[in-house]
Amino acid sequence: MRAIHINHTAPFMQRNGQSTYLCEDFELLTCALSALKWREHNGTIKMVTDSVGYKFYADNNLLSIWDSVNCELDNIPNWNFNMFWAGAKLYALSKETAPVAVMDTDFIVWAPLAFSNLGDVTAIHREPIYTDVYPDINTFKMKRGYIFNPDWDWREEPVNTAFYVIKNKELKDRYTSEAFSFMENAIDCDDYLTYMVFAEQRILPMCAKAMDCRVDSFSNLERLFNDGERYFTHTWGMKQQMRDMPDLRYDFCMRCANRIKRDFPDYAKILGEVDILKRYF
Repeated sequence: MRAIHINHTAPFMQRNGQSTYLCEDFELLTCALSALKWREHNGTIKMVTDSVGYKFYADNNLLSIWDSVNCELDNIPNWNFNMFWAGAKLYALSKETAPVAVMDTDFIVWAPLAFSNLGDVTAIHREPIYTDVYPDINTFKMKRGYIFNPDWDWREEPVNTAFYVIKNKELKDRYTSEAFSFMENAIDCDDYLTYMVFAEQRILPMCAKAMDCRVDSFSNLERLFNDGERYFTHTWGMKQQMRDMPDLRYDFCMRCANRIKRDFPDYAKILGEVDILKRYF
């Protein structure tokens, strides 16, 4: 199965007031493990980034982590990336052919997956409709003329898109088209959560249901909490803890580095030359 990573550096630098792209040590190590483990067990993987991201990987001799790296995000529309900070994932998906796996750079799949058994779209897990994260239709302030698709079922549970496989081309095209339309017609505001997760995580299953497509899940929240690291690791909820707790950060980075040294010794030599990673190798 082909997979894609996405790294859009422009919103990151704008949000943090930086002119030079920087990547944190734990982010880079997780990203490397994510790509290398996918290639080991499940297929090829491409990094979709912009010119700044490409230069960072090239300058640090990291291009070989992926099967290919391109700068497709140089052409992304000028959406409001404060609101739609993950819009690049949707744009990158729109340029891909199905089937394809979309995987966050902080998500690791540790084992082979049985792709032949998957539905039209299979996400890591479903999510409950908590109203503070997934509010009702009347919450969204949209430009005049925009109409939410009347075929959408707002009772359909969202999917977590940290990792998903989409096999149906028509669903991929409908999903990205509807998400683009929503992002382009949303009135600018300081809501940096509900608009983005609606575009990315709620439109997908609602489109699928309207098209009579099958939506599957690799796991559920209970299983992931109990034994998720046997098959999947997602560091999303741990990042701020690592920023706040140096010992936790060091321990995590050492564990990643040791795993890379054990499983991918040639890449350990490459990563060990990156300035921010040298102390772990």
